[in-house]
Amino acid sequence: MALDVDRFDLSLLSGRAPDDRRGLLFRETAAERLERCALGLLWPLRPDRLAGLPALARLVLMDLIAPDQALPDPEATLNAAGLCGLVHDLSAATLVAAYERGLFTFAHVGPLKWVSPPERCVLFFNEIHLARKLRRQMRQGRYTVTFDRDFEAIIKACAGRRDGKWHVTWITPRIMRAYAELFDAGYAHSFEVWNEAGALAGGGYGVAVGGAFFTESQFSREPNTSKIGFSALNWHLARWGYRFNDGKWPTRTTLDMGFRSITRRRFLGELAKATQQGGKDGRWSPEADLRTIAAWPEADAAWSEAHPTRREPVTREAMGF
Repeated sequence: MALDVDRFDLSLLSGRAPDDRRGLLFRETAAERLERCALGLLWPLRPDRLAGLPALARLVLMDLIAPDQALPDPEATLNAAGLCGLVHDLSAATLVAAYERGLFTFAHVGPLKWVSPPERCVLFFNEIHLARKLRRQMRQGRYTVTFDRDFEAIIKACAGRRDGKWHVTWITPRIMRAYAELFDAGYAHSFEVWNEAGALAGGGYGVAVGGAFFTESQFSREPNTSKIGFSALNWHLARWGYRFNDGKWPTRTTLDMGFRSITRRRFLGELAKATQQGGKDGRWSPEADLRTIAAWPEADAAWSEAHPTRREPVTREAMGF
């Protein structure tokens, strides 16, 4: 039986060796696998996603005839959504090399793919925006943020169900194991948000390569908790000298926080600069409390002046894969 991290007391696993705990968390039942595959097959059938299927079919056929183990060129995409190739190796070394090239993995149906979208939604830290309501919540002292304290519970929760949405996820047990290896290697990091009772209320994870951070997924179990943790993460990334945070596609949460879309060409240029610098080594620990972070930057007016009435559209992942 698969472990439901939303209802299970994770403290019962605290004494287990990491491999044992991961074995319990990183699994799914036959019914869960069937549901994931069925919803994954339905995912590309929406009209705006159907256009991505012919390129995927050609890629799969070509790979069957002549498998290509090399990482693809991020600018040699096969369709408008940024499909580049099929994933044959999920080792930590390959994933790091892929991030350095501007590629990431994705799949709602079929084999894992390498993706390089035509635009990337990124945060340059001098453009951060924290809403006043969020700042007030951060100053109330009801939550505590940690880093790298419970990566396994975070990635499992990110793969969990979301209220009002189909349970369609690319974070499969295979992905969980691969990113756990990245965590062990010092590249993947998590942020955890704990409530006053000591329960996990939200969090997220991503990958740091050089001076770039790539956000992978977030979740909230209480209002705004992922935003609280995400704000703490971005404050520290800026403090530690990171160049940007890549959110892949725009969402309402990231856009409201100051992320904006840039072209693939510009993104790859920024990434090339970021990978030439160092990052924060080892396990991460917070260096400021939420009250301090809530004061950054100090004036919302400066952000409003720099972003007059900007409402960038939230794009759906119209990829058909």
